[in-house]
Amino acid sequence: MNAAANGTGTEQLPAALAEPVREVRAGWIGLLFLANLGLWLAFYAPIQVLLPEQSAALDPSGKALTLSLVMGIGAAVALVANPLIGTLSDRTTTRWGRRHPWTLAGALLGAAGLGVLAIAPNTVVMIVGWCLVQAGLNGMLATLTAALADRVPREQRGRLGGLTGISQMLGTVLGALVVTVLVTGLAPGYGACALLVIVGACAFTLCTPDDQLPKRFRPSQSLFATLRGMWISPRAHPDFGWGWVMHFLINLGNAIGTLYLLYFLSDAVHYRDPQTGLLILMALYGAALVIGAVVCGMASDRSGRRKPFVLGSAVVMAVAAILLVCSPSWTASLAAAPLLGVGFGTYWAAAPAVLTQILPAASDRAKDLGLINIANSLPQVVAPVIAAAVLGTVHSYPVLFALSALVTLAGGAVVLAVRAVR
Repeated sequence: MNAAANGTGTEQLPAALAEPVREVRAGWIGLLFLANLGLWLAFYAPIQVLLPEQSAALDPSGKALTLSLVMGIGAAVALVANPLIGTLSDRTTTRWGRRHPWTLAGALLGAAGLGVLAIAPNTVVMIVGWCLVQAGLNGMLATLTAALADRVPREQRGRLGGLTGISQMLGTVLGALVVTVLVTGLAPGYGACALLVIVGACAFTLCTPDDQLPKRFRPSQSLFATLRGMWISPRAHPDFGWGWVMHFLINLGNAIGTLYLLYFLSDAVHYRDPQTGLLILMALYGAALVIGAVVCGMASDRSGRRKPFVLGSAVVMAVAAILLVCSPSWTASLAAAPLLGVGFGTYWAAAPAVLTQILPAASDRAKDLGLINIANSLPQVVAPVIAAAVLGTVHSYPVLFALSALVTLAGGAVVLAVRAVR
């Protein structure tokens, strides 16, 4: 149980709302990592492999339009689902806790959506299935992110933030591996993803505690009023606003720089086997990300400082992009991939500690983190538009990478405006 914090009047805050002070143990960390791994695997395996294959099978001549339509509508659902389900979990008072019921429900809903995709006979059913997946998995993401603020003390958040970044990277790689090597075919692939996300969610929710919110501490305003007031004013809470902008810009810069790597290898580098080349770069990126996340997460926790790590990560990622501006070649790509991995791993080691420290109220943690998660998912919608505009007008990958470097540096600089962290 978390230690109680300051009281309200003469009454102590319940553990669900108190600032955590006791470090979480390895077992809890491992189960949280497993749940996040299942979440990201079920999310990225369809994006990378299954949805493109299904779009090509259903509409060979219009596969690009079909995929864009499915992904675009699903992304819109994600932007709403994350803060909405976070808000609902903030108000939940069941004896099983306020996060775990939504984590498990989100996994089950996401698995159901994967099941719909497995049997989808047309684009309309594909859209329905992917919207269910986005709603469920984003709800799960909202509550798993809130667990960091609910149960992890500030001095331990750098290490766990790094593990979150590692779980996302491993989910991306393992997702592609599962649906291309371990299982073949659309239906078995979707089925494997559904099974793994449920296993991860069940392991975490059934084997870890989740503090109950007493009914008298539930927000007094109606749910409708809460949803109407979901907007957080940057003027009233400037640290939250600056933190959101920081997270958005860093993720946007990363997305702009990585979105068209396969086409970059094919059209600019003229690498003989672009898909193999991309796998090599992903392997270098992933290994470096793990090193950056672990080493810098521990260093950030020991020092208690977050801003230098965010700034440093932005500079390193910008240098990786600038290498490709100066030399759009295979040799430069081999150097840029691990630099980008170290930078992004370092950012993920520091960012969760920053973002969980600027939340306006303990009673709204999941809702507020849901709003921050929009800054993580919105770049996946914006980046393709920007990249397509750049490549469609100036036809230059160096210009695209230069833009990625500028946006990333701007995101790193924004952290200087956040006053609540050092």
